[in-house]
Amino acid sequence: MGRQAGRVEHLNPEGLSRNPAFSNVIVVSGNAKTVYVGGQDSVDAEGNVVGVGDIGAQSEQVMGNVQTALAAAGADLGDVVRWTVLIVAGQPLGPGFAAFQKAWGDRPNPPTVTAAFVSALAHPDFLVEIDAIAVIPGTG
Repeated sequence: MGRQAGRVEHLNPEGLSRNPAFSNVIVVSGNAKTVYVGGQDSVDAEGNVVGVGDIGAQSEQVMGNVQTALAAAGADLGDVVRWTVLIVAGQPLGPGFAAFQKAWGDRPNPPTVTAAFVSALAHPDFLVEIDAIAVIPGTG
């Protein structure tokens, strides 16, 4: 018996608010590989904190780290179906969102997202942390 081809559907059903920055529901079916990227912080390959006090610079480093992690698994940003974004309370959203938009570009079908303000992250200099789930159809 053959495997069902992998498929990812982005849904924004009637009755839910629509926003171009995220999808409300994503359905994965059939043969696919799922990639889980743990929370990425603003550290370089040597473990140095990048952009101390600057959420925009930190967000750029975080997005770069997420892309590096995805690439290691054969995925890219376009495969992401779920983001979780943790932001230290009191930080402005604009610079972080701008860094995300720069990395995301004009790709269609944005992932689902949960964002939360938190009192602190694992290191006192971290201002933002992002984890991701990516799905690559037909590779499971």
